[in-house]
Amino acid sequence: MNSYGTLFKISTFGESHGPAIGVIIDGCPAGLEINEAFIQSELDRRKPGQSKITTQRKEEDTFQILSGVFEGKTTGTPVAIVIQNQDQRSKDYTHIQNTFRPSHADYTYEVKYGTRDYRGGGRSSARETAARVAAGAIAKLLLKKTGIEVHAYVSQVGTLKAPPYQHLDLSKTEDTIVRCPDAATAEKMIALIDQVRLERDTVGGVVTGVIKNTPVGLGEPVFDKLHAELGKAMLSINAVKGFEYGSGFEGVALRGSQHNDEFYKDGDRIRTKTNHSGGVQGGISNGEDIYFQVAFKPVATIMQDQTTVDKEGNEAIVSGKGRHDPCVVPRAVPIVEAMAALVMADFLLRSKTSRIS
Repeated sequence: MNSYGTLFKISTFGESHGPAIGVIIDGCPAGLEINEAFIQSELDRRKPGQSKITTQRKEEDTFQILSGVFEGKTTGTPVAIVIQNQDQRSKDYTHIQNTFRPSHADYTYEVKYGTRDYRGGGRSSARETAARVAAGAIAKLLLKKTGIEVHAYVSQVGTLKAPPYQHLDLSKTEDTIVRCPDAATAEKMIALIDQVRLERDTVGGVVTGVIKNTPVGLGEPVFDKLHAELGKAMLSINAVKGFEYGSGFEGVALRGSQHNDEFYKDGDRIRTKTNHSGGVQGGISNGEDIYFQVAFKPVATIMQDQTTVDKEGNEAIVSGKGRHDPCVVPRAVPIVEAMAALVMADFLLRSKTSRIS
């Protein structure tokens, strides 16, 4: 429901237009050094108002750690983090108090709970993901102890696609406001998003995730496969419509003789010549790069008139108001990284219970 993880477990709380949002992290080992500047930098990558192609809502997303950290290190007890909401404009949503916006959670929340917070979508708002990014930053600090790196970047906007990650320098992801490490493609993506914004419309895209230096053996057989948990984590993010890892859907066009990843000895390591498996075999990491793609739909709120119905079923017209992203993927990059880090941190701790010696 509002919690995720087995050993490294998070529970988020709060609504878009409430006083605050936050997260409780349970199961973080004691003794982990907490770099608050790093956590803030991760939140800054997700926060609104950071460029002309994102929503102009102004939230500093400064955080406060309430528990679980003493003298700069985790104590092994729950870590509670709170982020105050500062720039709500609830009046922008009064027009949808009794109507259902197309492709939003308004109708389903209303039927499920018998009530809903219509201000910015309440709990269904992507504002909740700031709490995940804060937790993901701590998960990254934990993963850093073992050398695991989690990267993500914008690989597609509309029909514009960047080259595969193997041909990119992922250290350049933050060089452009669209978070695409290929400068030529990024320039085209920015122009497209800006054009869509001026047309009072939205456009979707794809975020590619890459996890490097994963040890062999993370993941559980049958139901808790590593790729299954990554898929669950990514599909829990607002606006996500698809997930694939490794060769994904394109792999169906290959023969087994083309798709199989043959093994070879590389010094002290056993590796694969190709990586169609996406770093996961039998639901368990094999030591190669784990890579996956996450598809985001066009943002549902558009500044155009659309037909809908009200609570009584009467026909109505609704149009978006307020401040919204014309394309969600630039701000989704740190969210994808955070969820991947949470999955990997959880499996890293779970791996300690797999064998006695």
